[in-house]
Amino acid sequence: MSKEIFLLNISGQDKPGLTSALTDVLAQYDAKVLDIGQANIHDTLSLGILFEIESGEKSAAVLKDLLFRAYELDIKAKFQPISSEDYEGWVGLQGKDRYIITLLGEKLSAEQISAVTKVVSEKKLNIDSIKRLTGRLSLIEKDDYPRSSIELSVRGEIANKAEFTEKFMEISRELDVDIAFQEDNIYRRNRRLVCFDMDSTLIQTEVINELAELAGVGEQVSEITESAMRGEIDFNESFKKRMSLLKGLSEEVLQNVAINLPITKGARRLIDTLKSYGYKTAILSGGFTYFGNYLQKELGIDYVHANELEIKDGALTGGYIGEIVDGQKKAEFLKEIAAKEGIAIEQTIAVGDGANDLPMLNLAGLGIAFHAKPKVKDNAQSSISSIGLDGVLYLLGYHDKYILG
Repeated sequence: MSKEIFLLNISGQDKPGLTSALTDVLAQYDAKVLDIGQANIHDTLSLGILFEIESGEKSAAVLKDLLFRAYELDIKAKFQPISSEDYEGWVGLQGKDRYIITLLGEKLSAEQISAVTKVVSEKKLNIDSIKRLTGRLSLIEKDDYPRSSIELSVRGEIANKAEFTEKFMEISRELDVDIAFQEDNIYRRNRRLVCFDMDSTLIQTEVINELAELAGVGEQVSEITESAMRGEIDFNESFKKRMSLLKGLSEEVLQNVAINLPITKGARRLIDTLKSYGYKTAILSGGFTYFGNYLQKELGIDYVHANELEIKDGALTGGYIGEIVDGQKKAEFLKEIAAKEGIAIEQTIAVGDGANDLPMLNLAGLGIAFHAKPKVKDNAQSSISSIGLDGVLYLLGYHDKYILG
């Protein structure tokens, strides 16, 4: 018995029972569903069902009954016959590589989406689906923390991924939108460890600069810090220079700074959500354990690795205890924690803003430059510059309804 393939497209006002009613008709004629997909935008349904049916009386009858059922439900139904050659060609695409492109911003414009999808089209990639990850925005009430994110699932072969990524970076700079490009593999769906830089990432300050201001050496330390963050001088050298300038600062000052640390927007939302889904979290910082330990208790962080200040007689000596935690050391700690927790490196995420974060950003399965210096953004896998730290959750594919807070 010969078979025919049809694509049924349904559109109209969404209501309970539509899919059930239509598939019931198909079931009555022993139709085989080859594919099905549904989207709902502003209570308007778009449903597609690809099905195979016996040729002749059955195929004519099922089309007739589907049209009648659509009329009863007050929805529009369109049919498109699909040749077996086209169907087999479509089946063959399932072996192609899959990628996820995430757009992030306070709001997203048609121009931004058009620029991104144009690149996808030029590279002969197929968009399988587009999902909105953020909640619906009110046009009346002002949002104190506006954010918008959509996720594109694309499929196809990319000959030069670096060139592809560079085009997205150009769009990001020109149109003020964050664009993350990731392979859609098993690791992307199963991340288990997130490691954060502390200063200017988990908190919105460089603690050493604050301490320097309180010690009366703010300008000198700030100049050294900025030079180090730009990668102009060695981190270890800059660390020793800055530490020596803090000699004599009271421990009471450290405590006051700790309890007033400005935690980055979205950080609590991110970490609360990660904890609820069983992720491990860590602070890997070139800053100080004194403040990292405070944040560990405040936010519920699992691990802290940073530099330990030397304190004698209630004041800083200008020295430190143990090894300096520089960029390479951060990467080593990431690897060490992952091994301890039985987590593959591909399942790890690293988030940071400075040049000394690049080793761990490049080692992790997903490295994210957060409100970072240009050199760091240009060398990281992904970046977030438009919204808070909870933007990490959108890169993981979480919808707002699954995010805490």
